[in-house]
Order: sequence, then C-alpha cells, then structure tokens
Amino acid sequence: MRIACLGWGSLIWDPRSLPIQGRWLEDGPLVPVEFARESEDGRVTLVIKSDATPVRVLWTLMLPTELQAAKKALRDRERIPTKNWEKRIGSWRHGEAAPAAIPELPDWAQARNLDAVIWTALNPTFTHVDEIIEHLNNLSGEKKERAEQYIRCAPSQIKTAYRRQIEHIFGWTPRKCGS
Repeated sequence: MRIACLGWGSLIWDPRSLPIQGRWLEDGPLVPVEFARESEDGRVTLVIKSDATPVRVLWTLMLPTELQAAKKALRDRERIPTKNWEKRIGSWRHGEAAPAAIPELPDWAQARNLDAVIWTALNPTFTHVDEIIEHLNNLSGEKKERAEQYIRCAPSQIKTAYRRQIEHIFGWTPRKCGS
C-alpha cells in the first residue's frame, strides 16, 4: 500500500521517529486546521477545526505499507496514549467515503496514486482566538518560548485566521525550522 501522512505542524520540522520516505510535499489537500489546541506543555497547536477556513496542508509517504502499522507509527510520534488512540489518528482508505472535514481527499489521493491517508485527529480545546491570545499572554519563560517556537515554525503556507491575529499581536512571523 502507498500510504500518505498529512501534516501541518511539528511533524514537518520535527518528525522524530516517524518512518517517512523523504521530504514533505506542499501540495496536500485542503484541510480546515487552526491553532486551537492547548498541549500538555502550554503550546497552542494546530488541529482540525471544522469551522476553520481550509488551507493546503503538506504530505509525505510513509515507510510502512500496512495501514495499521502506519497509524501506530503516527500515534507513537504524537505520543498519544494507547487508550482509545484510534479516535485520535484519522485515516481514509481507497473506496471509503471522504471524511467530513476533508471532502476532496478521495480525488486528491487518487491523483497521487495513494491507497490510504493518515493524519493526527486531536480535538480543539479553544473555540475563539481571544482565548488563545489570553492563554499566550499568560505564559512566561520556557513555556512561552515553546509556544512561540511552535507557532513560528509551523509551515508558512498554513496561513490561518488565528495565525494572522497572533502575528499581529505578538510579531511571531513564520520562520524555517528543522531539517
């Protein structure tokens, strides 16, 4: 199987042990992602948010050729606990209906001769940009530095409404990170 992994955040500049084939490509499908989740260390991370404006995400081929192995590899990279983990790793396989959040996925995958696609499917914890701005304003020290790094290192093509607000208020413009 040819399995693609979609990415829009730290997977791109910090894949760690994720078994991927080469570089991330910039012509992924349109996905409604937004800076809308607080991680355990206080960072505000990108997640699928159904009411966000879709942006073109990145993708790469996975080394595993079996869907369950690819999903487990992404789970491990994302450090998702094993309890109910399959709800937090999204997947689509050739012949299935398009996921609600990514309606163009089947056509996009077929055009690239892909058999399956996986992605991180964590839920948002913030509903409005004002909550995020308040959260970021309340961070300090290392936590604020990590939050800034994540936002600035997100690929520049991930131009979201919340990102524009964060850039305007904090001056955290995109920068190239990682390899």
